Amino acid sequence: MELKKRLLEGQVVLGTMVILFDNPDIARILKECGFDFFIIDCEHGYFDFSSVAGIISVARGVEIPALVRIPDARREVILKYMEMGADGLLLPQAETVEQVKALVKYSKYKDLGNRGISLTRPHTGFRKIKASEYVRQANEETMLLIQIESPEGVENVEDLLGVDGIDGAIVGPNDLTMSMGILGQRTHPEYTAAVNRVIQVANKKKKFSGIHLSSADEVKKMILRGMQMNLWSSDVGMLMSAARSGLEKLRT
Repeated sequence: MELKKRLLEGQVVLGTMVILFDNPDIARILKECGFDFFIIDCEHGYFDFSSVAGIISVARGVEIPALVRIPDARREVILKYMEMGADGLLLPQAETVEQVKALVKYSKYKDLGNRGISLTRPHTGFRKIKASEYVRQANEETMLLIQIESPEGVENVEDLLGVDGIDGAIVGPNDLTMSMGILGQRTHPEYTAAVNRVIQVANKKKKFSGIHLSSADEVKKMILRGMQMNLWSSDVGMLMSAARSGLEKLRT
């Protein structure tokens, strides 16, 4: 996958989170805006499988990587999103090696995992393919990310990123600060230390790190601190920000 190749080359990529708009053309819009990838939020959001499948289908057509934030590391959930053609998955609230190993087990084929094989589906483009070659390619290209959102996740991040098949860690600042008892205090020394630990461990393990923030200025600061794979805002956030800004100008 081009996204992983760019990251391995040391490039910085920018994405956003799709939390509400289930029109498949949201993928085309984000591509035209210049995003490098996006993540569909199926942890908090209420997308059904058909909605996600439609978005992923258009994303594949216009060649923008589409990942899915899953609710948890269950086989039936992971398998459905992978066979829709998702380019990767983000596991929220990652805290234990057992969780992360389950993510790999159900996402990757043998020998990395134990994903079931059903090849005449969207994830292969319904093409006639050689199974052994496809399995190898899929294992190489599928991106698996963990989201660090608690002190336990921060403490265990070295073990979590040490699991074979995991590509990187994304910090979730809202849940992380809340679980630390400092909700929203992103300049607090304990929070800063936690983010630094994620960056340092990711670098040590030769994995990627990133964060999801609504402020472009804050994202830029994280890029300068070494985070390669960051998410800025969301579909709802960008709409509301632009609407409020425009209305303020019109009414003053």
